[in-house]
Amino acid sequence: MGHRIGLISNVPPVVVPLVATLRDLGHEPVGWLTQRKPGAAELPVPSWGDISDRSAPEGVNLIFARSKDDVAPLWRGLDLDVVLCWGFGWKLPQDALDVPRLGSVNNHPALLPRHRGPYPIAWAFREGDEVLGSTWHRMDAEFDTGPILAQSSVPLEDTDCWIEEFGPKILQNTFAMLPRVFERLEAGDAGDPQSTDGVSWAGPFEEDYVTVDWSQTAREVHNQVRAWRHLFGAGDIEGPIAELEGERLKLLRTSLTDPGEGARRAECGDGPIWVVESEAAK
Repeated sequence: MGHRIGLISNVPPVVVPLVATLRDLGHEPVGWLTQRKPGAAELPVPSWGDISDRSAPEGVNLIFARSKDDVAPLWRGLDLDVVLCWGFGWKLPQDALDVPRLGSVNNHPALLPRHRGPYPIAWAFREGDEVLGSTWHRMDAEFDTGPILAQSSVPLEDTDCWIEEFGPKILQNTFAMLPRVFERLEAGDAGDPQSTDGVSWAGPFEEDYVTVDWSQTAREVHNQVRAWRHLFGAGDIEGPIAELEGERLKLLRTSLTDPGEGARRAECGDGPIWVVESEAAK
């Protein structure tokens, strides 16, 4: 039996394919709730564009919440069975989580309890993880701490540099878990409590991670570059910054193998790395 589903997200590239997947599974996405941010008119447009009638899937109510306290009353009119959250900044109150009949579920792009917090992909790169994880878990009063319903991962490759490139394999892997998620929800399964071992927090980076130290290994520098590219909206600190042939550069993309014409070779502690994209540092 199909369910009436509410979606919570600030990320259209997640919501659009998720709606299509849910419909293929026989469910009915009826509402997409997103944050209304003060001063949004003065903020830069995200790389994926604004959320509007142009980006919302046909047939789904588009809801802008002005505060987390408005979420519960906004949801109550939609007769929801399940809420799925993915890419959202507010810690929601319990009354909002309790609205859907079967529960509220979040997707976190990490193997919880590792990399709890707002920047899990950035920390996966920073710490040299071998995989990019994905966890569907019940939502509770804290960030990323609820019981796990489904979990899996995909390999993190040396060529994975930007979310638009490797994002599709994460989406495919994550969507494949949805039948199991719904099966457990329908059974009233509370989920598996998260382990108390291996807990880590994926918060903003510190200032001492801004500067590239060429005495590090090429892989460490490569991971540093990739990590900074996934620290979305984390404040005024930008990185990584490197001195290369007398220039002060912000590194945007590197390669562990020679990609050919246009790349700049730099020497690391254990051998070369190639700077593929960069810009003048501020």
